[in-house]
Amino acid sequence: MSSPRSKKRRPTFRRLLKTSGVKLENKLKNRQLKQQNVAKKQRKEQKKLRQAVKDAAIRTPRPLETYRKRPEEEEEEEEFLESLPTDMMEDDDLRQMTDMARKASFITRDLSSCAPIHSTKKRKSEVIRSYEKVPRKMAKTEEKEVIHLLPIKDKSGVIPQSVERGEGGLVSSDWFTEEGAGLKVIIIKRLKELRGMLMESDPAVAVTVRKLVMVSLMEIFKDIAPTYKIRPLTSEEKAAKVRKETQQLREFEESLVSQYKFYLEDLEQTIKDWKQQKKKRSQAVGFDSYRGLAEVAIRCLCELLLALPHFNFHNNIIVALVPLMNDPVRQVSDMCCDAFRKLFQQDKVGGAALASVRVVSGLVKSLNYNIRPEVLRTLLSLRIKEVHMKKDLEDTAPKKKFMNNKEKKKNLSRMQRKWKKAEEKLEKELLEAEASESKDKKIQLHTQTLNIVFLIYFRILKKAQKSVLLPAVLEGLANFAHLINLEFFDDLLNVLQNLIQSGDLTNQESLHCIQTVFIILSGQGDVLNVDPLKFYSQLYQMLPRLHAGAPNDDISIVLRCLDAMLTRRRKQVTLQRAMAFMKRLSVLSLHTLPNASVGLLAANRAALHAFPKCDFLLDNEVQGSGFYLPELDEPEHCNAQNTALWELHLLQRHFHPVVRRFAVHLSRGAPSEGSGALGVELSRRTPVELFDDYSVKDMTFNPPVATPTSKKKEYFTVGATLLDDELQKQVEKALNEEEAELDFTKTQTPIT
Repeated sequence: MSSPRSKKRRPTFRRLLKTSGVKLENKLKNRQLKQQNVAKKQRKEQKKLRQAVKDAAIRTPRPLETYRKRPEEEEEEEEFLESLPTDMMEDDDLRQMTDMARKASFITRDLSSCAPIHSTKKRKSEVIRSYEKVPRKMAKTEEKEVIHLLPIKDKSGVIPQSVERGEGGLVSSDWFTEEGAGLKVIIIKRLKELRGMLMESDPAVAVTVRKLVMVSLMEIFKDIAPTYKIRPLTSEEKAAKVRKETQQLREFEESLVSQYKFYLEDLEQTIKDWKQQKKKRSQAVGFDSYRGLAEVAIRCLCELLLALPHFNFHNNIIVALVPLMNDPVRQVSDMCCDAFRKLFQQDKVGGAALASVRVVSGLVKSLNYNIRPEVLRTLLSLRIKEVHMKKDLEDTAPKKKFMNNKEKKKNLSRMQRKWKKAEEKLEKELLEAEASESKDKKIQLHTQTLNIVFLIYFRILKKAQKSVLLPAVLEGLANFAHLINLEFFDDLLNVLQNLIQSGDLTNQESLHCIQTVFIILSGQGDVLNVDPLKFYSQLYQMLPRLHAGAPNDDISIVLRCLDAMLTRRRKQVTLQRAMAFMKRLSVLSLHTLPNASVGLLAANRAALHAFPKCDFLLDNEVQGSGFYLPELDEPEHCNAQNTALWELHLLQRHFHPVVRRFAVHLSRGAPSEGSGALGVELSRRTPVELFDDYSVKDMTFNPPVATPTSKKKEYFTVGATLLDDELQKQVEKALNEEEAELDFTKTQTPIT
């Protein structure tokens, strides 16, 4: 059996001939390249040799010993030199080599030239001598370490940021080393000296020095305080042996805490001396100056409250500042209230807010609710968005069950079981990630804080309904109503309804009550079987009382109430009620400020979109029996379907351009596109946002309003315009008679 034929194609003769030619060319090129490389190497070697010869000729030889050669040796040397090949060397090189050989032999060469000819390092005796003359210690140049920070970006572009370590409050790396130990000792000493200056007794400079020292110490503590709380050491930790750096750190922390404590005590004592009208410290400061010192001390405490919420004695600062929120001096009270507002806004975890609210609750109870309303209004700045509910939907909902092995084998195939296993593993990891410890701790702190806040509010509603704190309480309930537990809803709704019906509340307080009710009903309260018809009637009855003469801020509360009452609860609102509100809002927009008119017309637009059948209010045909009763305060029975929105024709001539645009838009049925549609800048804004955007608090119109043209007549024409003939005759007689002087001495006959 013959071997299988090779599938590889044999090359043709031409291809072989062509290939052999290419190989020959490549061989020739390689040979030429090798020759060039050899020539290059030879040139380099000759160049190095010439350089070595020049260096050797420059040096002066120092023979180790001098002896006289014999004639036989000289002849042998000459014969040897003559026998050397000279065809590879130039004449100059040969002459230099000959001179060098005559001057010194190998043994008599200079020791400094004993290094190889091709060596790159040539150490000379002169270099060694110069090195010996150099001092052993070099002058050190201080090199500061630069820390590269995150860059910032502005209109011009990205700006790199860097700071030298040790500047701007950064502690250097050698702070707790042997080099930094001396610096630490100096700073403790300096703090003690500064604190001693708080006892300045010279009456001429005592007040100024104490103020400057208070502010200086505050800034120092803000800079050097660490970003953690320093705890006291236990006896076991004190007895244990630690490294030198650790011991230095402990001593620094202990001294820092003690100095900070003494400083806070000095500030607190200054405030107490002012409040108790005590004159101390060698009579250096008078009673008149104590208020200025106390204000500086309070400002320092407020700064430390915001700058060091994580550091030691923060609760002590809270206890010292909360009573000052109710101080009779307005400047001191506002300063403390602003500090706590900022603290609530920047507190992300909730620990500082909880401590502050506890102290506020104790203050309200101890003073028997006789505090300023601003103290309670600071609680509106709390950043509480999520709390634990007692009847939370997550707790009542059935937990998801995972399938066991038997159920998987019975109901799923092999591939499905594999996918199911991977899916369950992923779900478990997601559940663990969601239930993180930090989030649970935050929610727990917020829950405790909100419970104390509601405890304050409910106590005032129960025991001090006629106090000045009621508006602040109602405003707070409206702000946190969506977080109230379901079990308090019935009692709270009854209390709010009784307050409104009592008639003792102002318009703003009543609006806050209505807003609280509908926020509750639009959240968890939708499960309650409550008919809020009375609250609809109360708001409908209050609308005509709101006008441009009264405080215009009540309109913003009305707009929020309308959003919760009509737009969000459109499925529970009848068409008659919606039309009655639209008609009354149109009437109200005629005599309010421009921003209020824009907000009310925007609320009418939202109601028209929520209730499309209200568009027949734009038609003048009667839709039912009866007449419209505008004076009736029941929206369900005022027959609003029998009227039309005539007010839109008047508003189309309004002096404000945005009011005119809304009036034209509504008169055309509030279309979303076409010639009558609003622009994006108006259609996507809520009524409350439009009310704020076009505010006239700065006594300016936004956008500017054109001044009206003058229509004053230059002269008046007298004509027979009176209908009564006798009265017309008397007017003509009075106009034709000449002016006569009046004599008041004569008795005037009475007009019959």
